[in-house]
Amino acid sequence: MGDLIFWGCTNKIHVGDFFKRVFTAVLFVIVLIAGIYIHPVGFIATFMGIALLANYEFYGLVKKAKASPQIATGLIAVVLLFGAVASHIYCGKTVLFQLLIFLTFLSFIIELYRKKENPFTNIAYTLLGVVYVALPFALLIYLALQNGVEQFRPDIVMGLFIMIWINDTGAYLVGVNFGKHRLFERISPKKSWEGSIGGGIATLLAAWACSYFSQELSLLIWLSIGLIVAVVGGLGDLVESLFKRSINVKDSGTILPGHGGILDRFDAILLVGPVVFVFLELVKEFSN
Repeated sequence: MGDLIFWGCTNKIHVGDFFKRVFTAVLFVIVLIAGIYIHPVGFIATFMGIALLANYEFYGLVKKAKASPQIATGLIAVVLLFGAVASHIYCGKTVLFQLLIFLTFLSFIIELYRKKENPFTNIAYTLLGVVYVALPFALLIYLALQNGVEQFRPDIVMGLFIMIWINDTGAYLVGVNFGKHRLFERISPKKSWEGSIGGGIATLLAAWACSYFSQELSLLIWLSIGLIVAVVGGLGDLVESLFKRSINVKDSGTILPGHGGILDRFDAILLVGPVVFVFLELVKEFSN
């Protein structure tokens, strides 16, 4: 049975690989939904775990670029970042943010004693992992707990992921069947303008649906977030593709059988999360 294949427009998928992908996807979605909804502490722990795995994966990829990031320093910084956000939300304390700033500059001193080639490249990649990979996940905590622990709003974060998944699915289906004009052939030869437009329309419909299932935000705000996801989500995918092309790898890792690595599955949220965070903060600022 494993020798049977499904034929698509451009690819063939073995039955065994197909079921492996489906099982991984279902398990992945269940774990993510449970982590988002169960409890604020569980929410924080879930995304800190994802950020640690993603950061470790990022540093592994960086080694292929002949760099030697400070892995321990970077992972400690991720823990401090999430601890600082949680402490700020729960207690109003900022001491862990101060420790994080201290660790950031301590990384320059640490590099003095490592005796590695390309020291400033090593420092840059170490800090880039925290900013590019971990910070977006930390900002999701503020989206769910924007008004403190008394008003836990996981629907906003869940809505983001739903829109990202629908955007990806819509772009793929429309692109495979109708895509003719390449969007960014230098980085991702298969992406098309038709697919991006189709994904964007599907995302706006998903945003409209989110406004009915979750009334934490107005319809206009949900549609604005949908537009951000449609535009920035695709750019997030392209940015990760650019990084992988620069080091000649296809997948960021193998932790998710049939789906690649953590970064492959969360590439869109790495740009969408910060942009949506800034957008909602500006809305709150100007609405007061």
